[in-house]
This record gives sequence, structure tokens and C-alpha cells, in this order.
Amino acid sequence: MIDRRTLFLSLAATAASPRAFAQAWPAKPIRIIVPFPAGQATDILARMMAEQLTKALGQQVIAENRPGAGGQIGADVAAKAAPDGYTLLMVTISTHGISPALYPKLPYDPQKDFAPIANIGLTPQVLMTSLKSAINSVPDLVAKAKAGADLNYGSSGNGSASHLAVEMLKSAAGIKLTHVPFKGNAEAQLALQSGDIQLLSDAVPGAVGPVRSGKVKAIGIADQRRSPFLPDVPTVAEQGIQGVVAVGWIGLSAPAKTPEPILDRLSAEVMRILTDPAVLEKMKSLSFVPAKESRQEFEAYIAIENTKWRKIIQDAGVKIE
Repeated sequence: MIDRRTLFLSLAATAASPRAFAQAWPAKPIRIIVPFPAGQATDILARMMAEQLTKALGQQVIAENRPGAGGQIGADVAAKAAPDGYTLLMVTISTHGISPALYPKLPYDPQKDFAPIANIGLTPQVLMTSLKSAINSVPDLVAKAKAGADLNYGSSGNGSASHLAVEMLKSAAGIKLTHVPFKGNAEAQLALQSGDIQLLSDAVPGAVGPVRSGKVKAIGIADQRRSPFLPDVPTVAEQGIQGVVAVGWIGLSAPAKTPEPILDRLSAEVMRILTDPAVLEKMKSLSFVPAKESRQEFEAYIAIENTKWRKIIQDAGVKIE
């Protein structure tokens, strides 16, 4: 016969198990940390997810902006949060793809400190040239560079996705271009439109407006497939240069050691949310393609991104002063 003490300990152990804990989850509001300022794409997608998850989980889900240091501050806060399913993090190509290779003293490990939940949205880089240049395609650009033309390309900053996308192109095509970093995408776009620089790479959301209004020329999509938002622009691969794939992404993660049943529930809910017509229309308005990558797929994707960008950064000798 089991004595009372043994029975109590057995029940306590069961109640404290991850699965039992997950069955009672969520019992209070959940926060999604956004490591960037309000109004940016990551923030907009976070608030959309928060609204949808609130309906699905029966508890309020709140987006909390913790910007600074290129996303490092918010990511560090999430990495050190309790792994109980009540703190989540919006992760991006910047926080979990590029920064680990760019910053030797990153305060968090993107793979060891986090448990991926789902990839949400994708947006490839678009190569654009000035109307004042005679560059109308990627082969034009490569030919002029190899002929010794002095060509400048802008970016939104040293080590940014717009910078590294062109470094990837330079390596794949075997050409030389001069980098001119700006303080942000808007400043770089103005320089391209004025003809101060000949080339600029920017994500689809930032490129669509200037391209459609005829202020710049789009010459290539840095992805394996064309963008549905610029369907007439061929990929770089279609123009004979292979291996130029620079796609921005935004996903959702939790602190490492968050109970598996909670991660599974969240992943399933995000996958369901990404089939909602209203959500898909919202993402379309932001020029994002739904990623719909499960936990396991997203985890593998982050590992691949880490390896890819580390090689690009090392080969190009990119350093942050």
C-alpha cells in the first residue's frame, strides 16, 4: 500500500512535469518581445500575431518593443527570460542570421539560447540600379565591372543585409564594386535615385515603391524564385549567376528549454494563422511571402543561415568598428 507521503510526492512530480505544466498553459498573459522600434515590419507582424494568438489561446498576447543595438537588447532579454511559454521573441535575419557572425561578443547564442517556433515571413533582396546608369541587367553590371568601370553600391549600413547581399553577388560573379554605407535604406535610396551610386540592394518592401514608380531600375531578385510583388524582374540565377540567395526572414522563437508541448502548440497555431485569408492579405500589403516553416524546419533554416552569412562575412572581411 502506498503511504500518503509517497502519494503526495508522486502527484507533485506529475503536476510539475513539463506536459502537465503545458496542459495548464497559458494561465496568464504572454509577451512577444520585438527587438526593433514600433512601426517596422517586425513590429507589425508581431502585433498581427499577438492579435491572432490572443484569440487562439484565450489569454492576452502583447507585443513589447525592446529596441537597441540592432536587435541585440531585446534578444538578450528574451534569452534570459524564464522558459515557461510566457515570453516569446520575434527573430530575424539580423538577430539570428547575420549578427552571430558579425559580432564576436554577442550577448546571446541564437541556436543554444532559443527554441524556434515557426518562420513567419520572407522577403528577398532586390538589386536596383540608377536610371542614370546604363546598367539594365545583372550581365550588364558584371560586364561593366569586369571591364574596369568604377562602380559604387550603397547599403543601409556596414554589415546590413543590403550590404551583404551585394558582397554575395561580388563573390559569385568575381567582380569588384566599391561599398558606400549610409545611415539607412531611405538615405541610400535617395543616393541611388540621384545617381550618386550606381547599385543598391534592398528588401522587397523597400524596393517595390521606387521600382513601380519608375524612380529606379530593378535588375535582379536574390532568391531561387521570382517575387510575386515584382514578377517581371528575373532572379540573379536566371541571368547566369548562381548562388546569390539573400532572403530576409522574420519568425517566432522562445527561450531554450521551454516545454516541448508549449512549443508544439504555438507552432501549430502559427501555421494555422498563416492560412487565414485576412492575415495573408495583411502580409501581402507588407510585401511579405508567408514562410509557413514548422519548428524543425525553422531550426534547420537558422543553422543554414548562420553558416552562409558567416562565410560571406569572413570572405569579404566585413567588420563592425
